[in-house]
Amino acid sequence: MTERRHTTVGWRRRLAALAVLLAGAPAPAGAAEPAASAVIFAYQRFGDDGDPSNTIAVEQFEAHLRELRRGGYAVLPVGEIVAALRDGKALPDHAVGITIDDAHVSVYTTAWPRLRAAGLPFTVFVSSETLDTGSRMSWAQLRELAASGVTIGNQTAGYVRMIDQDRAYNIGQILRAQDQLRAMLGDAPKLFAYPYGEATTALRDMVAGMRFDAAFGIHSGVAHSQADRFQLPRFPLADAFGSIERFRLSADALPLVVSEVSPTEAVRTENPPHVGFTIDPAMGDLDQLACFASGLGRARVEQLGGRRIEVRLDEKLLPGRTRINCTLPTSDGRWRWFGLQLSIP
Repeated sequence: MTERRHTTVGWRRRLAALAVLLAGAPAPAGAAEPAASAVIFAYQRFGDDGDPSNTIAVEQFEAHLRELRRGGYAVLPVGEIVAALRDGKALPDHAVGITIDDAHVSVYTTAWPRLRAAGLPFTVFVSSETLDTGSRMSWAQLRELAASGVTIGNQTAGYVRMIDQDRAYNIGQILRAQDQLRAMLGDAPKLFAYPYGEATTALRDMVAGMRFDAAFGIHSGVAHSQADRFQLPRFPLADAFGSIERFRLSADALPLVVSEVSPTEAVRTENPPHVGFTIDPAMGDLDQLACFASGLGRARVEQLGGRRIEVRLDEKLLPGRTRINCTLPTSDGRWRWFGLQLSIP
């Protein structure tokens, strides 16, 4: 299953809206880039009456596609992006990948006709045993997408919350989906997405050992050649975060390269959690680093010895899935981005 490649070439216009969204920062500092990086978007439902946290309005989605068509981006098949990250090969500036989770019927009725008309490749992550049920696509519709060149990825058989299950159950979920997708489509997926974006170290290691090329979360950030290929970030897009200004800000992002991230496990019992990381020296001056916690807003940031950063949360995070996002401006008006997803019982 391969995607058709479409590359949009040209210089994109400067986005004045970026200054509005992240105003108040002094003059930013520049930095060098990893060998390859790309922004990967994650959609789920389109223009229906679903939860606004995972549904994008048709008008917003069409605005995103217009921006990709005329804004100087290189929209590439996600598999091609993954291969470049793996091999350390260069990608075009403003490389973008499009993914869609959960195979809702609106992918077939609403998103696919518009993506096809725009000539843009994309990947659909599928939970095989949810097809032909409720609001999901049918197997016939999925086969039609695959036959047209859309890449199909694995998202377990039943879209389970993997962090609540044991290893044997999770392996069974993935292998059953692989078998069903191979039987129905003629090939087994090479890309995996964690349901709800949730992954522990053990889950990451398990998936990495199952012959996938890469695995994706939904923590905002830019995928790059120094990142963990089995916990690649994606920017989720829905009504609440689907404005064209937010889309441009994300599509324009560069990686904030970090290491020694803590906590190492996404599921936290302490609240607020202790969050920290070390920023690569190539990222430049850190004076303008800013971090934000879902539901709490801007967090205190402390720089310890060297380039070690500690994010100080003065309040408890809300229970459930939550994110810490950190940004750093560059000298040419773009923003570096690092995201961390946590799960609070």
